[in-house]
Amino acid sequence: MKIRTIIIIILFLLLPHNVTVQGQDIYNVKKTITFPSEDSLAITADSYIAHNLTAPFIILFHQAGWSRGEYKEIAPILNSMGFNCIAIDQRSGDKINNVLNQTHKRAVIKNKSTAYLDAYKDMIASLKFVKDKFAKGKIIIWGSSYSAALVFKLAAEHQNLINGVLAFSPGEYFVRFGKSKTFIADFAKTITLPVFITSAHNEKENWINIYKSLPSEKKQYFVPQTNGNHGSRALWKKFDDSKDYWKAVSKFLKEYFL
Repeated sequence: MKIRTIIIIILFLLLPHNVTVQGQDIYNVKKTITFPSEDSLAITADSYIAHNLTAPFIILFHQAGWSRGEYKEIAPILNSMGFNCIAIDQRSGDKINNVLNQTHKRAVIKNKSTAYLDAYKDMIASLKFVKDKFAKGKIIIWGSSYSAALVFKLAAEHQNLINGVLAFSPGEYFVRFGKSKTFIADFAKTITLPVFITSAHNEKENWINIYKSLPSEKKQYFVPQTNGNHGSRALWKKFDDSKDYWKAVSKFLKEYFL
């Protein structure tokens, strides 16, 4: 073997764990994958598998107009806490943090509707995919904005597959699509799982009825004393009060899943 080749191999073995090569972790913690939705549209997702598949698994759904890029900063922190994760591109979205929503792009090309409720089939497919291919332990679903509302529908209809719910800025967003003013709260009435809700300070009235509808004794909510932020971006480190959100989220996750 040539000396140059031996040197390259030695240097590679000495690389620290978090070194990346051409944007990808050399230990493959993060991978971009695709799988079919309920109507066969290809869904793009970033999986963050950092632990044995028996570890608790969080499915991350983004907010309106965005992509799986909402969780670029959040998912690795959840990994460090002991969770495996997958961040989904739902068809209702676009771009955030320089990550284009590939599922939305395909849906537009195929002339498929990309309204909020159309994304629900992507969420169902994601849950079933994770259960079939990845998670051997507890599964937690996590939503942001419109998807934070839809996780209540998902949990109500698939409670046998789900062990917990986190909702960042949920609300009755579907009235303008012909749904009742209690569309999400009615789903919440059937959920007995651990549930965590949070939002910006001025958004509490958007979801408090949903929270009150939950029969679960394992429910928690957090409202910041600061203005806070809408959706899961409240956890981004660029915001000074993100540490307060993380403290509340960590408390909930550790209490019920670790």
